[in-house]
Formats: sequence, structure tokens, C-alpha cells
Amino acid sequence: MAGAPRITFTTDYGLADGFVAACHGVIAGIAPAVPVVDVTHQVPPGDIRRGALVLAQTVPWFPAGSVHVAVVDPGVGTTRRAIVLRAGGHLLVGPDNGLLIWAARELGGPTEIREIANPALTLARVSRTFHGRDVFAPVAAHLAAGTPFAEVGPAVTDPAAPAEPVPGEVLTVDHFGNVQLAHSTADFAGADTLRIEVGGRVLTAPLRGTFGEVAAGELVAYADSAGFLAISVNRGDAAGLLGVRAGDRIDVRPG
Repeated sequence: MAGAPRITFTTDYGLADGFVAACHGVIAGIAPAVPVVDVTHQVPPGDIRRGALVLAQTVPWFPAGSVHVAVVDPGVGTTRRAIVLRAGGHLLVGPDNGLLIWAARELGGPTEIREIANPALTLARVSRTFHGRDVFAPVAAHLAAGTPFAEVGPAVTDPAAPAEPVPGEVLTVDHFGNVQLAHSTADFAGADTLRIEVGGRVLTAPLRGTFGEVAAGELVAYADSAGFLAISVNRGDAAGLLGVRAGDRIDVRPG
């Protein structure tokens, strides 16, 4: 059974300006009883793939009935569509630039997609450059408040999707410097140690269950909480040690 409606909010807006607060204000004016959970507003500016990954690794932990609004939108004001996807009892609201589709897959796959075309669900005046405030936030609020999904607009059958990750690609680097790779530990079944080649250097890391199974300062590989292969330095910064960031490639093989 779906829980009480709630809205999650993910953007690249940062926190130095009033963009996030303006969107919160719009939502509060339409659906004042609906709680809003800020996932993050620190997605690197314009980094659609990073936003898509954050969203995909977060939204499955919310109950059905949630509305997820996400805005990483370098194409704002152009011909790119604004859409809402239904997936697994959730609704995802945002630009049609690939930001939403991985999250929809994690929720079981999109069952219906509609283009935002109903002016009754957006603000009366829509800025060319701030669709988060004028389009996505009000649409999410109306849906969370009970507006039927069918009223959003016409059906969409060809949503945009980001390029799929390739094995060894660095998907994310988190706050602790842990490096998440486009591998699962199943790719290295039976291995006890991994050989890591990056930037002309070759390192080795034991394949373990968690950070504390190696000494402080040592490299370790493990299955992270999202099920991906990750590389960490216990109480250290693996990304700094390896000299990598999201989008880089690391050659990993059984050691």
C-alpha cells in the first residue's frame, strides 16, 4: 500500500542562492501538507549522469506514492521536453534529458510517461531559465496533492536516456572519496585480491566485505550499499590516491 504523499527534491542548484528555497515556496503554496525531502542540491552543475545516478540510488528507498522532482537541466528553455514518469507506484518529474530514466528502471521500469503540457499545473508565468520553480515544482506539488496523472499531458513513448556506463568506469566519487565503479563483485567471483591499473600505476586491493577489514590507510575493494564494486582507503581518500573522478576509467581484474 502506498504511504502518505511526499516529494523528494534533487538538483544541481547548490545552496548559495535562493533557487532551492523558491521551489520549496512554490510547493508549499500548492501542497502545504506534503513534506519535501531534499536529496541533494550539490550535483555538479549540468552533470546529468551524476544526477541520474544519485536519483537511481536513492528513490527506491522511498515508499510508493512518492513524487520525485529532479532538475539538472542544461537544456532549460530549449526544445527539450518536460515529462513525468510513472514507475513502481512512484512519479518522477523533470526534464526529458536522461535524468529520470535510470531511477525509473530501479523502480521496476516506467509504465507510463507524459509530457507536461497542462498550463493549469504550472505557474502562470514560466521563465525560460527557471523551470524548476515554474514547471517542475508546481507539477510535483499538484500530483502529490492528488491531481490525476492523466491530466499532465500527452503520452510520451521515446524518453531520452543517458549513455550506459562501461565496465571500469568511475560512476561516482562520494563525500568520503570512495570510488564506485561500473562493476559488481560478481564480476570477480572467487578472487581474493584485485589488480588496479590507473594512470600508469598498478596497485592491488584485497576484496573484502567492509572498510574495517584492512588497516587504516590501506586500499580495499568491496560491494557498496548500491551493489556496485567500490574502492576505498580505510579512513582515507581513494579518489585522491588513485587520481580519478567520475567518468574516468580504471582497469580492474583479478589479482
